[in-house]
Amino acid sequence: MKVIIADGSAVLRAILEENFKKYSGIEVVASVPNGNKLIWMMENVRTDAVVSGLDIQDPIEKENLRVVSSEKHVPVLLLANVHDAVTGFDEVEVIEKPKISAYTAVFFDALVASLRTLVSSFHSERSDLFNILCIGASTGGPSAVSEVLRGLGEDFPLPVLYAQHIDVGADKNMAEWFSSVCHNMQVKLAENGEEAKSGVMYMAPADKHLVIDYVRPNGNPVLKLSDENPERFLRPSVNKLFRSAAKSYGNNCLAVLLTGMGSDGAEGCKEICDNGGWTIAEDKSTCAVFGMPAAAIALGGAKEVLPRHEISKRILKLVGK
Repeated sequence: MKVIIADGSAVLRAILEENFKKYSGIEVVASVPNGNKLIWMMENVRTDAVVSGLDIQDPIEKENLRVVSSEKHVPVLLLANVHDAVTGFDEVEVIEKPKISAYTAVFFDALVASLRTLVSSFHSERSDLFNILCIGASTGGPSAVSEVLRGLGEDFPLPVLYAQHIDVGADKNMAEWFSSVCHNMQVKLAENGEEAKSGVMYMAPADKHLVIDYVRPNGNPVLKLSDENPERFLRPSVNKLFRSAAKSYGNNCLAVLLTGMGSDGAEGCKEICDNGGWTIAEDKSTCAVFGMPAAAIALGGAKEVLPRHEISKRILKLVGK
């Protein structure tokens, strides 16, 4: 568990950091004196939780902690007067903040137990939220997708389905290229009738639509390769994949639309959103061609818009990893 400590007192930060070292499985990745630095640090290091003694009677610090808990969706263990108002926060637990002399071994045992329970509960809730990750891309897609895949690390907990506009005869080489640069995840061309499993990316073959045929009782999708007519001259079509995922998984569907020319994927993103799922569109600042993501944004099909280097980190938070 990676933890950031936030408190205005350097003495208290040192006490917290030294005592957390005594507990296995807890790593303090940063220690900051205020909420502004806390939010900045969270953009640069991965964290599973924040332990904060910041004064929430200060409107600025209260707003900073609200951003951490409710917008960045990182659980906060708050050391505060239990009578302080903590309304407007998500994923926050309050523990009475003692005097310096009361930071004993007994206190830390209770603090760490509460921290572990908070993080475990939060991750369990969010890891149940999504059962599939779908990715769509076109121009500039291989570079973008490989960066996102590498950022997902080892043992990614969901099956990944990928539709990329590609010429006939180039798909096998592309899948092999992905495997050579993304050592953390197996990448293969999807096969008709196979069950997609966690931690593997299944790529639509050239000139075939990739869709979900049905979902097995274990939650894994069974894949179907379709010769249906091209959609707007495209086969595979990102829209086809995204629509089938929206239909099969509803609010348990997570999708990412990356760089590409045209508007393929925009309608599929909108359908995922309409069914309660979550979509991320790549920001213009990192797109080779800001076509497909722009179309999704304009259509209201993007829940979030992020630069490429932030997408994998956000996916991991959404799936509770």
